[in-house]
Amino acid sequence: MKQSFLMVVLSFCVFSQYAISQEIVEAPEKYTAHNKGKFYIFWGGNRESYSKSDIRFKGSDYDFTLYNVEAHDKPKGWHCDYINPLRMTIPQTNLRIGYFINDHYNISIGVDHMKYVMYQDKTVKYSGYYPNAGSYNENPTSDELTLHEDFLTFEHTDGLNYINTEFSRVDDISTLFCKTLNTDKFQINVTEGLGAGILYPKTNTTLLGKDRYDAFHTAGYGLSAKVGLNFTFFKHFFIQTELKGGYINMNDIRTTSNTSDHAEQDFWFFQQIIAFGGIFRI
Repeated sequence: MKQSFLMVVLSFCVFSQYAISQEIVEAPEKYTAHNKGKFYIFWGGNRESYSKSDIRFKGSDYDFTLYNVEAHDKPKGWHCDYINPLRMTIPQTNLRIGYFINDHYNISIGVDHMKYVMYQDKTVKYSGYYPNAGSYNENPTSDELTLHEDFLTFEHTDGLNYINTEFSRVDDISTLFCKTLNTDKFQINVTEGLGAGILYPKTNTTLLGKDRYDAFHTAGYGLSAKVGLNFTFFKHFFIQTELKGGYINMNDIRTTSNTSDHAEQDFWFFQQIIAFGGIFRI
């Protein structure tokens, strides 16, 4: 009798373990557990700051360099233009589309639509020569002049377009905040990346009394690095914040309708980005 009872108990234990193991095996895997094969897209806005730069202007009858020129961005603030299809290129924006080649690494292409505006009415050092010196309210001395608008207006405002490819890594750090967090409902990721691309600015320029010029032109290249935080909600929607810095070198900036007129400059930039996006499998 005792042996029969022990056999029943033993059988019950074995069956229970099997049932539990089956539940564990058959539990559905979280969508957020793996990224390989997923696409993502995001759209957002940015603020920028720039290092000082030396700008050289060259033409058939002039060749001069302005030293340590300062510039600023042109923020729009929180505005409906960010979501108005007819006006989305007016603010400072970021668009990116990417694909995960494995669970941690993705490759993407995007446009950082920045704006660069030279400060007017600053006194700067200069060297070189240009015609009719002193007739543009620039008040030149032997090595200084004032950046009056009659002398020069110089803006990449539609814009300083950095078209680039990025290679990035993403890591889920949700468990650092909550061991039992359901990442299919809320997930926190950290991302880092390196990028490179071309500069395709539309430069708004008036120079030495010549007619205003404003046209798109491939002007140079850029390199960048970023770090950011990604907050994903309900598997498919996210907010991403990034800090991005880099180097821009433009050695062929169009300044007038005459192809012999051009400018060249290089500088460092720093962006603060907030973007909204989605992630999915096709």
